[in-house]
Amino acid sequence: MKRIFAIESWCLDCKRCEIACKTFHSASRNTVAALRQENASSRVRVEGTLKMSLAVNCRHCAHPKCVEGCISGAMRKDPETGLVTADPHKCVGCRTCVSMCPYGCVQVVCVDGRDVALKCDLCSEDGHTPGTPSCVAACPNNALIYLESEGC
Repeated sequence: MKRIFAIESWCLDCKRCEIACKTFHSASRNTVAALRQENASSRVRVEGTLKMSLAVNCRHCAHPKCVEGCISGAMRKDPETGLVTADPHKCVGCRTCVSMCPYGCVQVVCVDGRDVALKCDLCSEDGHTPGTPSCVAACPNNALIYLESEGC
């Protein structure tokens, strides 16, 4: 399965990956509208400073702890594609997935008045990844790469 990897020494802390992700997951897929839309959320986040920063996103682990700990079945791993996804309609906002993820990749945001877990879905639609994820395509310094990997 292909996964996103971050090269921290190349990250410019520009947050273009966050904007691209937020735009992809917005209703309109328009950048200006996505930035104004309160409930549009990025599934990747840049942490650090100008000296050292890193984009944090899901590793789509071979044995995901977030799926193991999910009490509602909202977190699941597709047995065919290996994609780990979060279903906001099933999420009860308990944050167990957040505490179980060893990489800090799951975040809880307010969607339609309730807390739900969100994480990178590799910009998939209906469980299928169309190509290069938006965060990788938007990175001006190629600090995010999309490669085939066995997983964590």
